[in-house]
Amino acid sequence: MELWGGVECTVNRVGDGWQDQSKLTGHEQRLSDIDLIAELGLSATRYPILWERVAPDSPDVEDWPWTDARLARLAEHKLRVIAGLIHHGSGPRYTNLLDPGFAPGLARHARSAAERYPWIEDWTPVNEPVTTARFSALYGVWYPHARDERSFWLALLNQIDATRLAMREVRAVNPAARLIQTDDLGRTYSTAPLHYQARFDNLRRWAGWDLLCGHVTPGHPLFGWIASFGFGDRLRAIADDPCPPDVIGVNHYLTSDRFLDHRVQLYPALQPGGNRRQRYVDVEAIRVLDPAPQGLEGALREAWERYRIPIAVTEAHNGCTRDEQMRWMARAWEVAQAASRDGIDLRAVTSWALFGSSGWNTLLTGPGVYEPGAFDVSGGKPRPTALTRLLRNLASDGDPGPIATALGWWERPCRLLYPAVQHGEPVARRFSAGRGGGKAPPILVCGATGTLGRAIAQACRHRNLAYALTSRADLSLDCDASIDHALDRHRPWAVINAAGWVRVDDAEAEEAACFAANADGAVALARACAARDIPTVSFSSDLVFDGAAGQPYDEQDMTAPLNVYGRSKVAAEQRIAELAGKHLLVRTAAFFSPFDPHNFAWAVLQALRRGERFRAASDYVVSPTYVPHLANAVLDLAIDGEAGVWHLSNGTAVSWTEFARAVAAACELDVTLIEPVPGEDLGWRAKRPTNSALTSRRGKLLPPLNEALIAFARDAGVATANLSLAA
Repeated sequence: MELWGGVECTVNRVGDGWQDQSKLTGHEQRLSDIDLIAELGLSATRYPILWERVAPDSPDVEDWPWTDARLARLAEHKLRVIAGLIHHGSGPRYTNLLDPGFAPGLARHARSAAERYPWIEDWTPVNEPVTTARFSALYGVWYPHARDERSFWLALLNQIDATRLAMREVRAVNPAARLIQTDDLGRTYSTAPLHYQARFDNLRRWAGWDLLCGHVTPGHPLFGWIASFGFGDRLRAIADDPCPPDVIGVNHYLTSDRFLDHRVQLYPALQPGGNRRQRYVDVEAIRVLDPAPQGLEGALREAWERYRIPIAVTEAHNGCTRDEQMRWMARAWEVAQAASRDGIDLRAVTSWALFGSSGWNTLLTGPGVYEPGAFDVSGGKPRPTALTRLLRNLASDGDPGPIATALGWWERPCRLLYPAVQHGEPVARRFSAGRGGGKAPPILVCGATGTLGRAIAQACRHRNLAYALTSRADLSLDCDASIDHALDRHRPWAVINAAGWVRVDDAEAEEAACFAANADGAVALARACAARDIPTVSFSSDLVFDGAAGQPYDEQDMTAPLNVYGRSKVAAEQRIAELAGKHLLVRTAAFFSPFDPHNFAWAVLQALRRGERFRAASDYVVSPTYVPHLANAVLDLAIDGEAGVWHLSNGTAVSWTEFARAVAAACELDVTLIEPVPGEDLGWRAKRPTNSALTSRRGKLLPPLNEALIAFARDAGVATANLSLAA
């Protein structure tokens, strides 16, 4: 079985606007991305030769240099190409999915591409035709924004004809060309009153492949329904001249299996949809069904039993934390191997969105969240994540490792977000976790009594990461023997030091104690870890800067602390950087969390709840950091094996007054109770920089501050309309 990869390349239209994933991820500007793909050990890669990019304004004016350079580089690396011609698009601006000229237009583009690249044998002229028809012509989300059943079938038939005609043109150039036809494949479940809708959805999901195989004839259960919209002659023409895929490409996500529930009152945060007969909620089946739905394994089995055509998993991606991304990819590989052993002709598994994707949380209707793939490009340059190591291991039949083989969230009780619904339909087999055998080594977290240490431990629990949380009694940073004993006892694969001195003002009078905890102890722990080849994570602060720059500081700016606390952190940074081994130094700022009372935002919340005024500095600027977000980002970086200095915050520079007002607004409290005052009126004993805001040139890993404040208000138990799932 082969390992493939793919670049998220969607070019979709919403109104008169276009979203191009190659631009949004920066892939458009980086020819060197091809070299990174080649280093993963892949056998093939899905790669775009998109109609919208080659001939955006006229079919007679084609622009090939961008594609030429990248396909030439792929050929140099001897990496097989699976060429895609349209990906969730409606074609260039002079056509659309409902246009009679769509199919011949794509065929013309296919002929040009085949003549230009006659060595390409694998083609996907249209990616996910059923899915694209749904979102463009049934739900009205993408152009041409139709919302009726007839338009859906017209859009689908036009894409099927486009595929048939395109492959005819390609094979006129290269008779050996193969059609690898992709679509999203899941199963719809439902409550009893909606079984009729689930049955229809479960039939419609096959429509693209059935049409290409010539199966939609008068005896097919969909023939009469589609023909009732006036398409009977087209169905007969397709059946008389089919274009069966050489490989069925199954794209299956954790959202692919759906559950339809007429009891809309059970889902107050979700917007009901429906059909002409009744209203219902359409929710991810994995979040409500018990036992879990059949998942990828069931999709592969059903596709094989229906067509007996070779299959490939053509998209495997999970937009989640790094460990869950790895687990989903490893599980897809494991499921595919098991399917192959069971007699299914399974050719490959594809790691999708190698450079990530942007805006899928908005269904590509506007700016949205960036999700990393094998590489994280949030810092402007591709950064290999732990997923790249996993892919290389899979390509060489290596061990995925204990993190990747642990149970994913979809395999744990936490997957259920709604009242569980029992069902009697087929379920997937349960694959065993931790196939490497033995207990997984933990992450050792120092700081059991601190805000950050407890937050990291909680994140580990939530993410099913083995950890050991130590207090001073378990591991004393001022005692080498204690450090050695803890490391030898737990044998961690990484150590996160969240312990230390945190009282900035008190440090002015207790300099020796502050340095002993923040510098001497941190260095002693890092040194002991280096001797055992254990990576470490240590924490520093925005207070290593003097604020003179007047703008946010990045990782390469010079430190110049103004107080004892800041000097202790600089000393730790410098001394740890001189050690052997791999050490990550995270600078962060202005912690806030509802799970610990010792932080600024919590103090604001409590004061305003009591109706008291709250004084906040108006002339000091910081970058607030939501502790749960920080904990998750730190764990991702530890799993990725990162080292050096990294700035982590929620990315927005605000004064303490602005921060207090934002907290009040998020919690729907009286903003007028926030009293702006000069910082010098607050009685700080330690001098502080007037602007210590942080930015990062290495990557923006935390959500923006507005999302952090929504999470804070939600987690603090504030009931507000702003906290609905839709928001």
